[in-house]
Amino acid sequence: MKVVFLGDSITDAGRRTDENGMGNGYAFYASKIIKSRHPVTEFEFINRGINGDKIIMLAERMQEDCIDLQPDVVSILIGINNTACREDTLNWYTSEHFEGAYRQILTDIKTKTNAKIIILEEFLFPVPGKDHWRVDVDSKIGITRKLAREFADVYVPLDGLLHAHCLDAYPVAWSHDGVHPTEAAARIIAGYYADAFEKVFAKLN
Repeated sequence: MKVVFLGDSITDAGRRTDENGMGNGYAFYASKIIKSRHPVTEFEFINRGINGDKIIMLAERMQEDCIDLQPDVVSILIGINNTACREDTLNWYTSEHFEGAYRQILTDIKTKTNAKIIILEEFLFPVPGKDHWRVDVDSKIGITRKLAREFADVYVPLDGLLHAHCLDAYPVAWSHDGVHPTEAAARIIAGYYADAFEKVFAKLN
């Protein structure tokens, strides 16, 4: 079973300098959990996250990083860089720009592969100095949820799930900059991912 992870630095997590190609983020930990749950299944996990990617950049590399691979399962975690790159001016990317590119990605997967789709919600931990990002992040999350209802086999509402963990510990325990998870947070995300994967695994077997 071939599983492809798509996304930005949260997915990349150093995978291009890692000997196993999976990095040290949620994708790595999720692959470990999934393999432990299904020891007789042969998996090929492929991490195609790229640091700094925005939604249009992911759309432009879909052929090589997803379609050509013909995966059984594709997961997507993307969007926070569309907010980050406009933080100085607050001139956020329009909803039409974000939705159009995301819709292109999902349409390509649906029409050019037989893959099941897992969409992970973009998230922002409530750390100091990032409050002004929230209005744009919430807007993009709304679009992601809308598209998930149309395209996804499973949706993981990470922003809400991770905010719940901020009741148990200060947000900086989970992310120093509000965006990039600590190891502890990456393991939490991996757990949510692995649980979501069970739903598509059942459909493929």
